[in-house]
Amino acid sequence: MFPFFRLWLAIQKAKRAPALKIDDTSIVPMRVGLSDCDIFLEMNNGRHLTLFDIGRFVFAVRTGLWQQVKQHQWGFVVAGSSVRYRKRLKPFRRYEQHTRVLGHDEKWFYFLQTHQVGEVWHSAALIRAAVVEKGKIIPTQTILNVMQQPDWQPELPDWVKAWIAAEALRPWPNA
Repeated sequence: MFPFFRLWLAIQKAKRAPALKIDDTSIVPMRVGLSDCDIFLEMNNGRHLTLFDIGRFVFAVRTGLWQQVKQHQWGFVVAGSSVRYRKRLKPFRRYEQHTRVLGHDEKWFYFLQTHQVGEVWHSAALIRAAVVEKGKIIPTQTILNVMQQPDWQPELPDWVKAWIAAEALRPWPNA
């Protein structure tokens, strides 16, 4: 089940936190709960992705994007992810979730999100996400304009470009 209370609490804290620019990193302190764990008493791989959702909402609140999304009745969509798991997170372990945008193309923003203890990454995800209106993707430049950061055009890292190229080659399964 999606942790709605945890999302609500994270958003309330984010509203009181200092504002971020789109090229800043959002850091959210977290703790592994029993409901996050699988039968091996470690954070479940799916829960990492669910908690990364919360991190992107916190990022949106702190950058002002969430206010624009609500005002325009837009939504968020994730269209791809690649996750790496490095170390286990055990019950009650404190860790930090780091969320930042690496860059964008015409349609997509590319997020790097990590769960880490100190400098040790326990998991890392590359997430391709967009803002949508009535099921249609809003160009990233429109979003940057609304966020008053129209000139933000970082070069995507080579590994992200390679992932984008590999995803373009990947066929959809036959239904």
